[in-house]
Amino acid sequence: MSDAYRRCVIRLIGRPISEWNPFVTTIRDIRVITTAPSGLNLVVVKVETSEPGLHGIGCATFTQRYTAVKAAIEHPLKELLIGWDVARIEELFQLMMIQGYWRNGPVMNNAISGVDMALWDIKGKMAGMPVYDVLGGKSREAAAVYRHADGSEPSAVLDSFQKIMADGVHHIRVQCGGYGGVPPTVDSAAPHRAHPPDGSLDGAYYDPRRYMRDALAAIEHVRTNVGDEIEILHDVHERLTCAQAVEFAKEMEQYRLFFLEDLLAPEDVGWYANVRAVCATPQAMGELFCHPLEWTPLIVNRQIDFFRMHMSHIGGLTPARKVAALAEMFGVRSAWHGPGDVSPVGHAANVHLDVVSPNFGIQEFAGFSDDLKEVFPGCPDLRQGYLYPNDQPGLGIDIDEKAAEKFPCHLPIDTWSQARVPDGSLHRP
Repeated sequence: MSDAYRRCVIRLIGRPISEWNPFVTTIRDIRVITTAPSGLNLVVVKVETSEPGLHGIGCATFTQRYTAVKAAIEHPLKELLIGWDVARIEELFQLMMIQGYWRNGPVMNNAISGVDMALWDIKGKMAGMPVYDVLGGKSREAAAVYRHADGSEPSAVLDSFQKIMADGVHHIRVQCGGYGGVPPTVDSAAPHRAHPPDGSLDGAYYDPRRYMRDALAAIEHVRTNVGDEIEILHDVHERLTCAQAVEFAKEMEQYRLFFLEDLLAPEDVGWYANVRAVCATPQAMGELFCHPLEWTPLIVNRQIDFFRMHMSHIGGLTPARKVAALAEMFGVRSAWHGPGDVSPVGHAANVHLDVVSPNFGIQEFAGFSDDLKEVFPGCPDLRQGYLYPNDQPGLGIDIDEKAAEKFPCHLPIDTWSQARVPDGSLHRP
């Protein structure tokens, strides 16, 4: 090898492929679009390519930290990725994950997710195929969903439940009064109930014991009235102590739940072994997970029955399909997080993986308002309890940037995530 040739090779190593191969489709620009059509801050990434008119979109939604995610995309990631080959999804995912040295935090994972999903969207468009075909093809035509029923007391919960049943939904989550709300002052109608001391700060107050009693009563009422043909789910949202969680799971066993959701906080997942030892209530876990070491032991040791991570919080479609494959080997099923603070782009990514995965379990779904459908043309279609992806190339969904501008995001921090127990102390939501 001549010295001149050697110097040429050295100069090319590590440089984007567009600098030495003009025939490859590359990343030309990366833009961030923030919008709140349903009142929740959503973050969408648009990756534009060197091919005129070819772009992809991905979900990077971290509602409470949307400005941090936006900054992470616009500065380190954009500068890192401009000029790279859009086909190299796996390499670009690894590059984004390790280039900053520290990794697997929710802000950067969401930033990475936005780009990663957009690259899969582009991959499908270049192939002329929906992403589910790029991933290997359908195992089912649509994904069964679960919706949310709530009310202030058991009869109101049942009314909400039956309205959802009438839409053909077969899996319904039951909550009673949210997560056990209590007034932040003395309740004159029930002065004996737990209440915070004078001068306590604002927050989403709840009483764990009252929550447990109310939830059990509501689920008993619903099960008695609807029978065993409809599947009931319940979300604890990690608001119990470990000992309370074990007790609650045991009490729930009699109602034959489809699953009990997020019983423990990520910091306490070692207690799932205690839960398994005393009851057979199916467990779903993972909404707050960011790091593979959070979900891997629970899956490998079969201590949960469903994994339910927020796809953008773990880094996008690339890591999500790997989790699904791992869990398949251990008989653990999917239940990807799908509330209102997942954008329709994220919902589209969820359902593409749902229809492919042999170990699909259920898909959480909060619904699409008319405003969301205006901003995001091509939303998956809900019919009789099933969510259908469309057959368009890529993720099959896009964003109307003009419409998105009508719904600006908001900076005030909501109090929902500032959970407090009756003595006024902050508690993990």
